[in-house]
Amino acid sequence: MAPSRPLDPSDRPPANSAMRALRGGLSPGEFAARVRRAGREIGEHVSCDARYIGRVEAGEIRCPNYAYERVFRHMFPDLSLTDLGFAPRGSVRGRANPSRSARVSGGGRRDTGADGAGTTGTTGTTSATGTTRTTGTTSGKENDDVHRRTFMAGGPAALVTALGLDRPAWAGPDTPRRVGAEEAEGVEQAVRRIRVLDDRQGADALFESAGRSLRGAYLLLNTGSYSAATERRLQAGAGELAISVGWLAHDSGRLADARSFYSEALATARMAGDPALEAHAFCNSAFLARDAGRPREAVRAAQAGQHAAERVGSDRLLSLLAMREAGGWAVLHERRACERALLRAHRLLERGGRDADPEWMSFYGPAEITGLEAQCRSALGDWDRAADLARRAVELQEPHFVRNRALYTAELAHCRLGRGDLAAAAAGGTQALHLLQEVRSARIRSMLAGTAALLRPHRDVPEVAAFVERYDLAG
Repeated sequence: MAPSRPLDPSDRPPANSAMRALRGGLSPGEFAARVRRAGREIGEHVSCDARYIGRVEAGEIRCPNYAYERVFRHMFPDLSLTDLGFAPRGSVRGRANPSRSARVSGGGRRDTGADGAGTTGTTGTTSATGTTRTTGTTSGKENDDVHRRTFMAGGPAALVTALGLDRPAWAGPDTPRRVGAEEAEGVEQAVRRIRVLDDRQGADALFESAGRSLRGAYLLLNTGSYSAATERRLQAGAGELAISVGWLAHDSGRLADARSFYSEALATARMAGDPALEAHAFCNSAFLARDAGRPREAVRAAQAGQHAAERVGSDRLLSLLAMREAGGWAVLHERRACERALLRAHRLLERGGRDADPEWMSFYGPAEITGLEAQCRSALGDWDRAADLARRAVELQEPHFVRNRALYTAELAHCRLGRGDLAAAAAGGTQALHLLQEVRSARIRSMLAGTAALLRPHRDVPEVAAFVERYDLAG
């Protein structure tokens, strides 16, 4: 091997003096601990250490990944990225760092991303109108192993790549690609694969690759040549993909992105005259609005979804939409309206399945409706009933739905805390932490962050002390 060329001083990036000034008299290790603590406050996991701080201050990390950006903005809310000494994201997006490269198991070079940490690269998602929006980067250090397992298992981006859906070279106006059943099936399979992997791994590790699938689907829809039957399949598939990517954004804490993806899906549904897709988009929009602190919007979206679902003929779909409506009423503390929606949801689900039930609703059954009612009861302050429901949801959930088991367990910890059972709340939190070793979900981490913050003053209780210590180590 030839000796490496000595680094020319002109190749060295400029030092980040702004971040060095913000560190002040703290050591790099102490400042890294402060960064990790700030991340936990907003439910964000960052593996920050003294070495990372050194690379930031040396200018090696020209722009942090999105997780670190959220943490830094939380720490310094009045400062922009450039105020923090970083380059604008657009100026570094997608460029490789020539001094750093790595090999993955399948061979070939993997470029480092904007933060120089070995990302999987940036992805664009093309909207229904043909405009491209960037969906961000994911830290390779934290997610490489999960991404590798995803692709080895035939993940959504791998499937779409195999069909050539992610290659825009053919997409010029003078060279429309003929699209048929094979490509439509590829889009549909990508949707199914995303849902399976989300159940097993959680959203954080899938968001980027799913975005590639969505971009490919809209390229086919907007620039391909196809029959009327294929067009209907592509519209439905692209809309379902937009909802799936929106859900991954929602569950990984990218709420604004999620809202945009759901809007794309709704626009696609209305252009296609597809009531099932429209109901699905409204269903997820209602869930997002509740989580984002817009409960009245959640109620309106759920009611609009029920109106669309009346044309589908699925009692299970109507039941889930009634539960979304109940969730909004619960946050508004409208007990009577919430109770009516809950009763309607249970009665509809008891009618059983129909041929018209959408494929994506496989997750919705006794465990899910019980877990959703637990959330409603906790919002209403019915802590004993909420805890009993959350415990039953955990017991009812099938083992392969790992993310939902973690969700219900975190909800159980929250409900136990609400009724004042500190030791039991800590035990539930510890169980949820164990499950989060298998899946990645910023939403569930955020729930646990709130529970840990409320338990922290009670570390004289042995179970609480053990949970808080484990939580801090996991952060």
